[in-house]
Amino acid sequence: MRIRMRDGSGVIDLKYVVEDVDRHGNVRIYFRRAGRKIRIREAPGTEEFMAAYREALAGGPDAPVVRTPAGTGTLRWLVEKYYVSSEFKRLDTSTRRVRRNLLDGLCANRFSNNDRLCHGDKPFGRMEGKHVRQLRDEKADRPEAANARVKALRQLFAWAIDVGLANHNPARDVPYIRTGSEGFHTWTVEEVRQFEARHPVGTKANLALKLLLLAGVRRSDAVRMGPQMEQNGWIRFIETKGRSRRTKNREIPILPELRAAIDAAPSGHLTYLVTAFGKPFTANGFGNWFRKRCDEAGLFHCSAHGLRKAGATIAAENGATEHQLMAIYGWESPKQAALYTRKADRKRLAGAAMHLLMPAESVPPAGGHPGRWDKKQRKTLKIQGRKIRMVPRGGIEPPTP
Repeated sequence: MRIRMRDGSGVIDLKYVVEDVDRHGNVRIYFRRAGRKIRIREAPGTEEFMAAYREALAGGPDAPVVRTPAGTGTLRWLVEKYYVSSEFKRLDTSTRRVRRNLLDGLCANRFSNNDRLCHGDKPFGRMEGKHVRQLRDEKADRPEAANARVKALRQLFAWAIDVGLANHNPARDVPYIRTGSEGFHTWTVEEVRQFEARHPVGTKANLALKLLLLAGVRRSDAVRMGPQMEQNGWIRFIETKGRSRRTKNREIPILPELRAAIDAAPSGHLTYLVTAFGKPFTANGFGNWFRKRCDEAGLFHCSAHGLRKAGATIAAENGATEHQLMAIYGWESPKQAALYTRKADRKRLAGAAMHLLMPAESVPPAGGHPGRWDKKQRKTLKIQGRKIRMVPRGGIEPPTP
């Protein structure tokens, strides 16, 4: 298989090595032989990559990948200590996977080809903020990936300080790259109606829409909801996100529109939403399925998560307070809720004050005909002994004979 060099210098042809592209467009390299699959994380063309390839090639079909033990005090040594800590094990499975990929990737990288050691072989005690900035800026063309590096290092060193392995956090004061992005697109009312026109009440897609929008739940919770969670017109459940660290009980009233969607959709299962084979969705599987339903409605830029944001936006514009939003969406800090209330407040204030941009004489009087006052509003002035009536726009009516 021909593998492209990451620096663009060419390709190398290695037996049993293949490239896979995940759903996010990331290229991953694997050694595959006799049903055995080993991921090679090192950059193609480096000595570490070839060493990992030779280990996989010489190890036989059942041999695991062998890594050289990390030297005490190195970054890789600290990372491996972190992996066996209770703090890391308490993270959600997906969070652990993402963080492990980030930290392993950092340990395998170098700042340049002239750098004698991989980052993982360097003493972590000598890492400074400038080094974290360099690591961040390597991904400057992908700001979210760059910020993820900073976040992973912050968490690593925060743990190391707590357990007495480090005395400073080099990533603490390194700022994230501002992206200007608001994340997932927030659905508009018109887009919701467009989706419902394609997927009316009674379809599984419509029920999914109503659960996300009117119950304000995440994908991971929507796929677990079912009739057994209903009690006296409320849905009671435990949030999936973060439940390994803390149990968060949620109670959501079933609105009439949601009730109608539940009653009209196909039922008979322990969860409202099931696959074509009658099995519960996984969170990722549901996201992919809902993505296709959006495409069928011509909403190629919409997603499941954007409905949760749409619900929070609508609630805030209708006057919901920060603490009310926290109760609806399970947020523990008012920081997230404040994003929506601030936007709603700005919209209301702009609507109430926009008329102040116009000259006063051009604004029609409240409750009266433009350019006229009623009898109680008329003003009479005396100019050179003559009575003059003033009208709203500053004009002067002819004097009374």
